[in-house]
Amino acid sequence: MNNLLSQRRAGILLHITSLPSGDFGKDALRFVDFLHEAGASVWQTLPLNMPHADGSPYQCLSAHAGNPQFISISSLQDQGLLSDEDIAHLVDDKQGLINQAFVNFEAQSNINLKEHFESFCQQHVNWLHDFSLFLVLRQQFQSTGWNLWPDAYKHREALTMKYVEHEFAHQIAAIKFTQYVFFQQWHALKHYANSKNVYLFGDIPIFVAFDSADVWAKPELFKLDAERNATVIAGVPPDYFSAVGQRWGNPHYDWQAMEQDGFKWWLERISTQHELFDMVRIDHFRGLQAAWEIPAEDETAINGQWVLAPGDALLQAIKQHLPDIALVAEDLGIITDEVDELRNKYELPGMKILHFAFDGGADNPYLPQNIEPNSVVYTGTHDNDTTLGWYNALDDHQRYHLHAHLDNGTPSMPFALVETALACNANLAIVPMQDLLELDSTHRMNIPGTALGNWQWRFDWHQIKSGMQQRTAELIHKYGRN
Repeated sequence: MNNLLSQRRAGILLHITSLPSGDFGKDALRFVDFLHEAGASVWQTLPLNMPHADGSPYQCLSAHAGNPQFISISSLQDQGLLSDEDIAHLVDDKQGLINQAFVNFEAQSNINLKEHFESFCQQHVNWLHDFSLFLVLRQQFQSTGWNLWPDAYKHREALTMKYVEHEFAHQIAAIKFTQYVFFQQWHALKHYANSKNVYLFGDIPIFVAFDSADVWAKPELFKLDAERNATVIAGVPPDYFSAVGQRWGNPHYDWQAMEQDGFKWWLERISTQHELFDMVRIDHFRGLQAAWEIPAEDETAINGQWVLAPGDALLQAIKQHLPDIALVAEDLGIITDEVDELRNKYELPGMKILHFAFDGGADNPYLPQNIEPNSVVYTGTHDNDTTLGWYNALDDHQRYHLHAHLDNGTPSMPFALVETALACNANLAIVPMQDLLELDSTHRMNIPGTALGNWQWRFDWHQIKSGMQQRTAELIHKYGRN
């Protein structure tokens, strides 16, 4: 087990979009200070990749490229890459400001900075160039999916790609520069966090979006037909969240093709995340043992089937390539003995959600007394209601069961559940920021199975009540997590 995950720690779940500024600037640094002063040593985010128009960090344009909206404009100004005049002229156009920063960067004579940029491009050549081509073409084709582009572009014909590289050289370089800035600002934030003994905890969606640079650039690694349409798509069968299952729409991997080169694509993907984070959660881990394949033409996930995946061989390759990586398995939903065996073989912590603990019998694996140390416990996750919203919606039986466990007829919620998480045996306890702020259902992050109104919640520093940070620090200390 990785040392970071073998010690008792506490952390907060807060995506970058939920910071007051929504970027890597001063609010991000202030949040690190907040964590440090509260005794929390882990900051968990959602995936940092560049999303589609719906804003979901689990459906992105690249498995590697970062979201440019997280770039701090004030930091670019501090670097001398933007002037007051630039900002006044493009005040409401972040991408326009980043592009102007690139123009200013090109006009500078700072050799060291330019060499650093070139070094970044070389270091990330395995994905950065393809992504830049993909994005510039997507802009030219008004954001239509790559499978709807003219055949020469859809099939990446060599002469057509050479034309694109020549015709759009400046735009391609600007896209690479945008990614350079993203990575540099994130690394600066990570360095600051680590200096305060705060570790960054990231998230990898197991599947990638069909409309992504990854599928466009490497169609042979996915289950596509001759016209490069997905034959089967990913999701999950009916469960706690949805009676008809979830039809995610992601293409499935052609695992046989991936195994032939030793999972090179996956190793590159994991390496990028290992560069960005101190620990990484694999979302929908059970898909590495078997994944739910839904016929592409079906409108729901009901008629899918479980298809085996080579998770053992993949995890072995990852551990050989990155022996010190700290991985966490999101093992929620329908979990079989085979999935547990795979997770335990590689000593990966699983997830325990307290919202799921109080509606069953004494053998409920989410009950605090049943949680093993090699676990990450949450009050709830980004897919759950806030704890206060969850508590208010409990029926009388569930509420009685919860109160009996807490040995308290009138618990102070949500802090009673926060304390329960911090007190249990799990090595890592994570609390969503909404629960620390005692917020109700109107502040939840996501409702699974819905497409609108998600991923928009943002907190304000004024929401932090007097004494809350000290109270949190005392609980973290009380349960040996600082």
